[in-house]
Parts: sequence; C-alpha cells; structure tokens
Amino acid sequence: MLKMAIPPEANLSLRWFFMGNCVLFLHYLLVLLRTTNDAVLITTTTHAVLLLAFVLINFLTIWVLYSRRQQQKAISLQSAFLGLVFGSGTILSLGHLPLAGFGWYLCVLSFFHFAEFIFTALYQYPSLTVESFLLNHSFAYAIAAFSSWIEFFIELYLIPTAIKFWPIMVFGLSLCVMGEVMRKVAMLTAGRSFNHYIQVTKEEDHHLITHGIYAWSRHPSYVGWFYWSVGTQILLCNPICLVAYTVASWRFFKERVEDEEITLLHFFGEDYLNYQKKVGTKLPFIKGYRLEL
Repeated sequence: MLKMAIPPEANLSLRWFFMGNCVLFLHYLLVLLRTTNDAVLITTTTHAVLLLAFVLINFLTIWVLYSRRQQQKAISLQSAFLGLVFGSGTILSLGHLPLAGFGWYLCVLSFFHFAEFIFTALYQYPSLTVESFLLNHSFAYAIAAFSSWIEFFIELYLIPTAIKFWPIMVFGLSLCVMGEVMRKVAMLTAGRSFNHYIQVTKEEDHHLITHGIYAWSRHPSYVGWFYWSVGTQILLCNPICLVAYTVASWRFFKERVEDEEITLLHFFGEDYLNYQKKVGTKLPFIKGYRLEL
C-alpha cells in the first residue's frame, strides 16, 4: 500500500498551526498557577501580558526565520494566526454561554481556512499557493465576517439571554460541521480535478468526476460551503446576518455554478450534458447553466 507523501508546505503549515494553538495550553497553565499558593505572582494583567508576549514571539520568530523566503513566511504567518484563532476559540468555547458560541464560531472559521490549505496541499498540489487559505477571498467576504461579529456583540449587549441559547447554537454548529465535511469530501473525491478557481483551459489530468459524492450533487463543494456559511450565522444566533448571508451566498453560488458549467460543457460536451440531466446541483433553487439547443 502506497503511503501519501506530505508536501513540505503542509508540514510547515501544520507545525505553525500547532504553535498558534499552544496559546490554549499556556492559558490553562497560567490558570493552574493562579490556583496555587503563589497566585499573587500571576495576576490578570500578568496573565494577559504573557499571552500577548507568546503571540508576539511566535510572529517575530517567523519573521526572522523566513525573512528571505517569502512563501514560507506567508504560509507560516497565516497558519500561526489561524492556530491562534482556533486556540482562542477553544478557550471561549469552554466558558459560559453565549460567549461559548462565539468560541465555537472562531474554531469553525479557523479550521475551515486551515483545512482548505491542507487539503489543497495533499490532493491538488499543483494548484497550491499561499492564496489557498482563502483568507483574502474577497473584500465582500471580509465585510460580511466583520458585520456578523458586530451583530453578535450588539445583540449580546442589548438582549444577553433572549436570543443566544444553546439549542440554536448546537444546530448551527452541526450545520457547519456537515458543510465542512461535505466540502472536504468533495475536494478529496475530485483530486487533481478540483481547483479554487474556474478553469478556462482543460488540463491533461482534468477529468469529469461523477462518482462518490458527485453522484449525489454536481457541485458538492459549493453545497457544503453554502450550508457552512449559513450555519455560522445560526451558530452566532444572528437573525439579520442569517438572512443577508443566505441571500448573498445563494446569489454568489448561482452565478458561480452557471459560469463553471459553461466551461464544463465546453470541456466535456455531451458527457457533461448527460450528467446534468441525471444529477442536480442540490443547491436550493439553483438549476445551473442550461444549454439552449
């Protein structure tokens, strides 16, 4: 049985993601020390300063180690940042509701972007770049995320117990996990035929994938991403952003699917046309591109 070789970029990313996550262990080590007889030595201020120092040392180390290797530096910085977010989210998630919900959200958000890079490195290596984290997906994506944070904390301040409660959060978290798994299974199944960008030139290793999860949906990675996106706002109990995210995501994927299927019909012709007839998109009210005969 052949073993999968882990690309050096994936190893580097995993290493710094773990280092970023170490903020979690440092936090609980300091909490443990504060419960001892020497608690006076670890005040709340000291606790915060030590955590901040740990973060700064990590980023400074990356900057020095990879000062002449820009790609490694970019991968390491993004991985350490995502690890820090995941670790911080875990700290919050082990606290009290509703802040625990925001902690779950941070973990979900961080893992999504980290896993995008890792899966691309493992299964679509030729297309791997520092952009594969999708952290700079678009300006609109950043604005949407920032808006959801604002809504969460405004509602938390105005009505701290009326909206944020665990059954809704658990449902949202479950939807995020389902969407994440669906997208990654789609990436794994498609292998080299998957790409984060719509391809306009057919490569030699570009094949029409119709088995596995693609026998259920023509665009399972988009289905997963759509429900992941909606799930994040249910997890945060954000009614306004839930509507906005649903509408914006639906419009984005409707246009994306139609644009992609134009190229797929050009690449695979009648084979893709027959595939269209047999398998739906599974995105709500999105039929895809229809070839006029």
